[in-house]
Amino acid sequence: MKKMNVESFNLDHTKVVAPYVRLAGEKTGANGDTIRKYDIRFKQPNKEHMDMPGLHSLEHMMAEHSRNHSDQIIDIGPMGCQTGFYLSVINHDDFEDILRILENTLKDVIAADEVPACNEVQCGWAASHSLEGAQELAREMLAKKDEWRQVFAEETA
Repeated sequence: MKKMNVESFNLDHTKVVAPYVRLAGEKTGANGDTIRKYDIRFKQPNKEHMDMPGLHSLEHMMAEHSRNHSDQIIDIGPMGCQTGFYLSVINHDDFEDILRILENTLKDVIAADEVPACNEVQCGWAASHSLEGAQELAREMLAKKDEWRQVFAEETA
């Protein structure tokens, strides 16, 4: 395949096994700050996806709650394919801490009693939310946290 400019377009999506968390990119700025982008994959590509109301609410909740666990988060946003999220952090290179932040954030989602900024003033599509859907996605991801480090299926002889 032709090498693409977008890192994830160069990833063979038929070889990954969701759920997983992987470092998807790293850039260092002119002043030495380093930005790392993580691929947080909830669903198996081309086999399953998150429904939009649940994904949308999970985005709001992760964006809000993750910042309670780190001040190095730049952004967390959904993939258009609805299989995961990208997390960007600045000057943070501890993968184990990223996993801890994700785990604690998902626990916050499960414990929440509302979706933050779920209204027409703060959200561009306030009618498309599901607290229960977001919590189910968080529960599913947390239930498989022991699998987060394995990105690719093990090769069998």
